Amino acid sequence: MPSTLAMRKCADLVFVPPRFDVYRAVSREIHAIFREYTPLVEPLSLDEAYLDVTDHLREGTTAWATAKEIRKRIHDATTLTASAGISYNKFLAKLASDRQKPNGQFAIMPDEGEAFIANLAVARFHGVGPVTARKMYALGIETGLGPAASDPRLPAQPFRQVRRLAL
Repeated sequence: MPSTLAMRKCADLVFVPPRFDVYRAVSREIHAIFREYTPLVEPLSLDEAYLDVTDHLREGTTAWATAKEIRKRIHDATTLTASAGISYNKFLAKLASDRQKPNGQFAIMPDEGEAFIANLAVARFHGVGPVTARKMYALGIETGLGPAASDPRLPAQPFRQVRRLAL
């Protein structure tokens, strides 16, 4: 929430100075845990990253179990909770990670991806802010499959099937 909005909602709000040195140190610790599971770590911020575990799952382990183990290790090492989204591409993994916050995980399987986004408002898509959403609505694009449903030349399922985690 923006600080100006928080102040309007709570006039007695007290702001504490940020401790970026501590945030960076904890972030390095968490990212070190990620790299124990895959070298394919794409940091998004201090507290978020995509992990591609497609080719790095331990024998007999699923992406679900891997995410659960990573979340436990983060908690054991830092006492912080983590949410995880599991899917076959970054877009869906990010949407999945937002479903069970805080401290949960959610998976969108390959046969569920199209249905998951079919009725999802474009404003809920990662990277689509209010201005872009208004522009898309003005163009008649309201949901995830809006353009694909109306134009048979567009692929209904353009996603490569890999196992991705968004933590």
